[in-house]
Formats: sequence, C-alpha cells, structure tokens
Amino acid sequence: MFAVMKTGGKQYKVSNGDTLRVEKLAADAGETVQFNEILMLGGDKTVVGAPLVDGAAVQAEVVDQIKGDKVIHFVRRRRKHSSKRTKGHRQQLTVLRVTEILASGADKSGVKAAVGAGSVAAVATGAAAPKAEKKAAPKAEKPAAAAGGDDLSKISGVGPVLVKKLNDLGVTTFAQIAAWSPEDVAEMDDKLNFKGRIDRDNWIEQAKEFSKA
Repeated sequence: MFAVMKTGGKQYKVSNGDTLRVEKLAADAGETVQFNEILMLGGDKTVVGAPLVDGAAVQAEVVDQIKGDKVIHFVRRRRKHSSKRTKGHRQQLTVLRVTEILASGADKSGVKAAVGAGSVAAVATGAAAPKAEKKAAPKAEKPAAAAGGDDLSKISGVGPVLVKKLNDLGVTTFAQIAAWSPEDVAEMDDKLNFKGRIDRDNWIEQAKEFSKA
C-alpha cells in the first residue's frame, strides 16, 4: 500500500518503511508525527481525494534534523554597473521514516499532527490567545526622517514600516545604505525579514544617487 501526501508545499509518494527528507518540522528525533493531507491511497484499491482522502493519514518517526546541500545563487546585472552577487543557502530539513499508513480513523489516532517549524509560533499564539474584537487600527503616519538623517522613504520600495525598521537598526542615511557590502545586504535581509528585497529594488544604487544629490 502507498500514499501520496503533502507537506511543505510538496507532494511525496510513500510506503511503509520509506525514508524521506521534508522541509523542517517542529519535532524532535524519536517523535512520531502524523501527516493528514493525503491526496491519494493506492494498493488493492485506489482512492483519490477530492482534494483530500477523508480519515486517511501517514505516520512517521522523526529520525534527525539536518541541513541540505548548499545551493549557490549568483546574480549579475549587466545594466546595473555590472554588479555581481553570490549567496549560499542550506535548507533545513527533517529526515523521516514512514511507520504506518492509515486508510481511516486518522482523527482518533492520538498522534500529533506534523507542523512546519516556521508556523509553530503562530499556531501556539493562536491557540493560547482568546479572540478579541477587531478594532480599526489608526492610520500609520509617515515617519519623519531620523534626527540628522535622510528621508529613506525616497528609495523606491521603502515604505513607512521599513523606514522605522531601518532607523531602529541604526540606518538613517543614504550613505550608509550605499556602502553596504554583500554581507551587509544578507544580514539586513534577515533582520528586515524581506528576502531579496534590497537587491530586487536596487536600494544600494538608489541610495548612491540620492547621496550625490
């Protein structure tokens, strides 16, 4: 018997005893987790979900938490002063061993559902906090330039929220942004939580032009 399950935005065809690597889950080695998004069951009788198979699940034991092979991302902009950038990335993965495929009764198994590591905080917060009445949030005013600093909102792609984040990180002038190295860009990407935004909107090139003015 086999099943086609979905996790981390990808689909996997699995059978009992299979070992596979999926995007990182919030679970420790030795724990058993259950995948409830089952798209198809196969074997003596094939069952196709619409879109999911009711009551079906795949249970697996967490073997280890690892990092995948390094992926190198190289970008060269011929029309942007021949700028080049190389960046490496290693995806965090969870190694699993499939222990059981359930055709029914998944809701009564008592095994905790597999949850992606990135969504744990949101799930915990949503479960613990009672629902509050929604109140209309006041319109955010455009933040003024930091004392002795530049108006960073002139950079295309930098709105009031990003201006505040940049100021909180000590970035207040065009000259600071214009002097960023590839390592600085990677660090700011992580701190601002906008992967690739700096390169995509050409912040450094824009900052160089504004700093000349």
